[in-house]
Amino acid sequence: MKLVRYGADGAEKPGLIDANGELRDLSEHVSDISGANLCDATMARLRALDSATLPKVSGSPRIGPCVGNIGKFLCIGLNYSDHAAETGAAIPEHPILFFKANSAVVGPNDDVSMPRGSVSTDWEVELGVVIGKAAKYVSKADALEYVAGYCIINDVSERHFQTNLTGQWTKGKSCDTFGPTGPWLVTRDDIPDPQNLDMTLDVNGSRRQTGNTKTMIFTVAEIIEHLSGLMTLHPGDVISTGTPPGVAMGMKPKPVYLKAGDVMDLHIEGLGQQRQTVTQDT
Repeated sequence: MKLVRYGADGAEKPGLIDANGELRDLSEHVSDISGANLCDATMARLRALDSATLPKVSGSPRIGPCVGNIGKFLCIGLNYSDHAAETGAAIPEHPILFFKANSAVVGPNDDVSMPRGSVSTDWEVELGVVIGKAAKYVSKADALEYVAGYCIINDVSERHFQTNLTGQWTKGKSCDTFGPTGPWLVTRDDIPDPQNLDMTLDVNGSRRQTGNTKTMIFTVAEIIEHLSGLMTLHPGDVISTGTPPGVAMGMKPKPVYLKAGDVMDLHIEGLGQQRQTVTQDT
């Protein structure tokens, strides 16, 4: 099941994509695609609906972030062995955790605006994991049962802010618009193996990232086990699980970062695609 949120920023409505790729409205059945409505019971109720009877949404409305009112936006760094190799970093012993401010979250096709003066803004296609029920001290064996579904995240990153402004990575990860999320929340029953998904990112039509989630250092289940031992994961929390190789920071001999006017296209198998045009704050 492909769940979406559509409409103007801050006024999104819940919907789903039917078998024919049509957008259908879910407003009569659920208030939003957000924490309280991500439990297994609600997912089962929505799955049982005859999508052909749901109102068809006309036109081409804006697609918003696929999760509303995100609780915690948790991110895992250096989680692909081939990405760690391109950056020259050692394989971490435990998942590297940082936070992205929720104010960075935008829709999958909204513009990405680089901060004023930025010359080091980078791209990162990532698998997003949306928590569906409270998870604390969860075992790896049971971890995926706590997942509502999966989505695409572009973990846009300002590398100078990230590495040179004294502090943790959050400074370079949390600029406004640096968290495109969606287009769909694909429920976990449609993604039986999150560890074998092809993923790509293009800039201006040229391939920059090519990867597969099978090269993750820590699997989705291992990440949930680890994080749930540190804090309770709540419904509506989102985990961005790391990026494969091909980021600008890893380019040799010199990085080629984003500039205003660039267009990023992201794709993850079974999860749809994103497209963002890059602008810059003045």
